[in-house]
Amino acid sequence: MFDIFLQIDSTGMAKALAVQKESVMGLLVKGGVLMIPLAILFAMAIFFFIERLLAIRKASKIEENFMSIIRDQVVSGNITSARSLAKNTSNPVARMIDKGLQRIGKPIDAIEKSMDNVGKLEIYKMERNLNILSVISRIAPLFGFVGTIFGLILLLKDFAAAANPAISDIADAMYVKMITSATGLIIGILSFLGYSFLNTQIDKTVNKMEAASAEFIDILQEPTK
Repeated sequence: MFDIFLQIDSTGMAKALAVQKESVMGLLVKGGVLMIPLAILFAMAIFFFIERLLAIRKASKIEENFMSIIRDQVVSGNITSARSLAKNTSNPVARMIDKGLQRIGKPIDAIEKSMDNVGKLEIYKMERNLNILSVISRIAPLFGFVGTIFGLILLLKDFAAAANPAISDIADAMYVKMITSATGLIIGILSFLGYSFLNTQIDKTVNKMEAASAEFIDILQEPTK
């Protein structure tokens, strides 16, 4: 009797393993032609997420003592050394400070405006290509739904022509056609999460830029030694 149970268990496990092996690639292939644009959208989402993540992380790297050094040099009147430090530091804060250093001697309002213009340009650079992730998060589910609808239309057409379609066959076919919807939703969710995460990182960098700009204006209003 135990042999019979073992044989049944082994047979069930074999079937389960066979289904599991088929699951990922096999089901995706059964999704139809619209799985191709979904795959392209997924690849684009991964590419632009990694590309923007690296760019934003590079922009957010600011030395802790950068503004302290700028303060010491500006207060002591060594503007040339301060500009040299700002030029040799590659991040948005340094470029904003460099623009402010170039405008020293002009009214504070003019200095603030020139630094704000540089800041807006730096924010634009960080946000470049970021909207692509937002677009993918919206259109990927639509592609999935369109694929499912077309698949169901063709499926119903085929079964309408059949003499005695079995309910199990209809259920299996509908299960396969829902793959595009599930894939589109997954791609959309992942793209939206990536977009939101990158926006959060940009906001943190913008806060650093605003703090550095305000600190620089305070430095200019301090008496020189």
